[in-house]
Amino acid sequence: MKGKIMKGIAGFYYVNVAGSGLYECKAKGIFRKEKIKPLVGDEVEMEVLDESEKTGNIERILPRRNELIRPAVANIDQALVIFAVTDPKPHFNLLDRFLVMMERKEIPVVLCFNKKDIAKPEEAGGLEEIYSACGYPLILTSALTMENIERIRELLLGKTTAVAGPSGVGKSSLINLLQPEACMETGSISRKIARGKHTTRHSELIYIEEGAYIMDTPGFSSLYVNDFEKEELKRYFREFIPFEGYCRFNGCSHVHEPGCAVKQAVEERKIHRTRYENYLEMYRELKEKKRY
Repeated sequence: MKGKIMKGIAGFYYVNVAGSGLYECKAKGIFRKEKIKPLVGDEVEMEVLDESEKTGNIERILPRRNELIRPAVANIDQALVIFAVTDPKPHFNLLDRFLVMMERKEIPVVLCFNKKDIAKPEEAGGLEEIYSACGYPLILTSALTMENIERIRELLLGKTTAVAGPSGVGKSSLINLLQPEACMETGSISRKIARGKHTTRHSELIYIEEGAYIMDTPGFSSLYVNDFEKEELKRYFREFIPFEGYCRFNGCSHVHEPGCAVKQAVEERKIHRTRYENYLEMYRELKEKKRY
């Protein structure tokens, strides 16, 4: 029987099987022996131990399309990153770190800025100037007035979407609006994972409808981009790409070299200064990271 891991708590994995419901499973010992850890989002083959109790064993993890380490999840089709237009004002450095992480994994990103109803027009316009200009789809929403909620819902169809964002931006309100109560197996999920209610928050897949899941990813506020070399970083700022090859020096880092086409593009406002300054900060961190 095939299913998808919705949540993992204390060695138990909750596997959703289309048409059959949610099973509480343990992973076979072979996984521990081979140091393979099942992840939320994994497609798995399982054997049913007791149909009435909905228990089983995970026997095989099907090949992953991708995986993230922080949060530890697999098989993401896209990421929906939620910030507020205002109150709190967007933390651009944190947002750009997330975008770099997704670019590395080749996971498409949709940017959602919530609380449009309390924002000034120039605040919303400023966000579009920074991020639409570098090719990210950007949607302004209001959980209060329901503006653009249906547009977000359409983007979720047929996909597993990681939903991420800092606290205080209305992420929970948006997720609650996107979860049609009729489509969720709330009863069986809350009964089976009651043991997890008072534990540290884990990544969790939320069933929307057949083929559509959203994944709430905690731990978003502590993203470190330091597991690759500084020379790689420029690849993950997509608005730099049109200027690659026009710098005076091959292998230009776009940091200190004269005749740099990227720096010139920043001066000419073809690349937004906020993005470039975040690039410099991440580049410095990568340069200074300790080697073990």
